Amino acid sequence: MSGLLKYPGESRNDSLSAEEKAVAHSRRSFLFKISLLLNGAIGAVLAVPVVGYLLGPTSKENAEAGAWVNLGSTAAFPVGETRLVNFHSPVARLGDGETAKVSCWVRRVAAQRFQVFAVNCAHLGCPVRWFSQSRLFLCPCHGGAYYEDGSRASGPPERGLFEYKTKLDGDSLLIHAGNMPTLATEASCKGKPLIQIEPADAAARSTPWQA
Repeated sequence: MSGLLKYPGESRNDSLSAEEKAVAHSRRSFLFKISLLLNGAIGAVLAVPVVGYLLGPTSKENAEAGAWVNLGSTAAFPVGETRLVNFHSPVARLGDGETAKVSCWVRRVAAQRFQVFAVNCAHLGCPVRWFSQSRLFLCPCHGGAYYEDGSRASGPPERGLFEYKTKLDGDSLLIHAGNMPTLATEASCKGKPLIQIEPADAAARSTPWQA
């Protein structure tokens, strides 16, 4: 005995004609297929972060080969100036969104020589700012200060800013951004592109405030 109802308020489908039963069956089949499609779409959306999490280690292992990032034309960086540049992390995972954007400070020392510093303070990782008037990088969190060459000037940091490995490709400036600039990375990736720069010789300072 069928318990399916055609419409609310009607007792049973037994009184329906063959055509009406066919229409009701088609409607149920259509709604069933729609529900399957919706459930499949929801499942796919929920699976995206899970798949990204599972494949994340693989992308990190392959970061060494494809982690060179183009920061733009060298003409955008005048000699003697330091400028902030944003780039997309080559090891970002699906769903990272805005957190995949990374900043760095680009200093053009000479026509063919660049220094690119991680934006993070070597103390606790706060983003440092460049002040051209004083020729210093200053950390707003705990008062850390760095000279224009990235070496430590004063404050809580015990070392200078981390520096990315750079190379020129025609008139484009590239950095190797496959590893985040952290102490753990530096300690465990000997020979990798992150460089701990040494303090500059005090005798080479050109102005009294730098001595």
